[in-house]
Amino acid sequence: MTDLTRRAVLHAGTALAASGALAGPALTDWARAWAQAAPWKPEKGAQLSMLRWKYFVQSEDDAFVALLDAFTKATGVKVNVTRESYEDIPPKASVAANTGSGPDLFWGLFSLPHLFPQKCVDVTDVADYLGKKYGGWVPTAVTYGRSGNKWIAIPICFGGNMLNYRISALKKAGLAKFPATTDEFLEYAKATKRNNTPGGMALGHATGDANCWVHWCLWAHGGNVVDKNDKVILNSPETAKALEYAKQLYENMIPGTASWNDAFNNKAFLAGEISWTNNGISIYAAAKRDASKKEIVDDMDHALWPVGPVGKPTEFHVCFPTLAMTYTKYPQASKALIAYLMEAEQYNKWLEASVGYLTHPLNAYDANPVWTADPKNTIFREAAKRTLTAGGLGSVGEKAAAALADFIVVDMFANVCTGREEVKGAIKIAERQATRLYR
Repeated sequence: MTDLTRRAVLHAGTALAASGALAGPALTDWARAWAQAAPWKPEKGAQLSMLRWKYFVQSEDDAFVALLDAFTKATGVKVNVTRESYEDIPPKASVAANTGSGPDLFWGLFSLPHLFPQKCVDVTDVADYLGKKYGGWVPTAVTYGRSGNKWIAIPICFGGNMLNYRISALKKAGLAKFPATTDEFLEYAKATKRNNTPGGMALGHATGDANCWVHWCLWAHGGNVVDKNDKVILNSPETAKALEYAKQLYENMIPGTASWNDAFNNKAFLAGEISWTNNGISIYAAAKRDASKKEIVDDMDHALWPVGPVGKPTEFHVCFPTLAMTYTKYPQASKALIAYLMEAEQYNKWLEASVGYLTHPLNAYDANPVWTADPKNTIFREAAKRTLTAGGLGSVGEKAAAALADFIVVDMFANVCTGREEVKGAIKIAERQATRLYR
């Protein structure tokens, strides 16, 4: 880095410190200084397109747009962003990978890059740069980001999927704190239903919410789709116990959750139709933005998932990896954008703008003030460190990614909960599907 660039970075940093926020001219000045020093130089005439998940927190997306605008001003690279619902990203990314045509970058969920690892740009240099600079990656980020000896994606963030609950309904159920075990959780669900304050969790093809809670339930009872060698072991007494437990839980939820996607529980909670659900912090964030929802803001909190018979946490939180496709004409511009997004000068502010909905994969960001500014945010800080990964005991590779994308575990639980199948029948259907994937 030249002395001139060092001075430019220092000047931008001073301006940021004085303003207390990364915005406007300060953001642009910093971005220009960063672009001068960065090892990735965008190709001449580079233009990028990105498909990302549809935001749930407006302030997060506003901050994201501001960051991209500054990147464009600093590098000349325009970034066109399209937003899709969670469940629409995997099929669109798969089509793009197979046809060799589509967005340069995809920002998806869980094991998305492992659906087509050979079609992802090698971003090992970006991962090494960021890890060295920001205290190292949390282990789950390494698992999701790497395929073999190279990084095929960068986990930009995780989404904590915790229990959201109404405090008044909890007290009405006779509890002083949220249930810590699965047995206590079931009794709580029964009590809230009796009190006409039921809860509800998505059991439709909700890529985030449904996958998170059914995998928590499966793992909490000792069930797994595969073992450490990726051998299918779904047909087990532990899986049966998980399904039997889930059916009891479902029977004490609000009707209709079998058709819910990732947005339904947010709406139901904010409408006062349910008193507990699993979700990110977006429900709380939406309530805080709406003056008419002050009662909900004051009367809700978040809790870690109850521990099941296995005796240890089995949480499953959402990983959001970003990947660049090998067909892109602009791999250096793509790498520059990914690295830029995770630099502290604006990543910290972006985390704050997400109000706790997004959680960092790099250890240095533990100190971000968003985690302590409101005690109801704090547990979300641990999402990336507490979560298990998509393969459970097994790998997060292409087969695990396909199992998630095909909703094998979600459909197994839904079949039992709704009465479409008996436990044994549902397990056999899911076992056949998993065996076909893992053969």
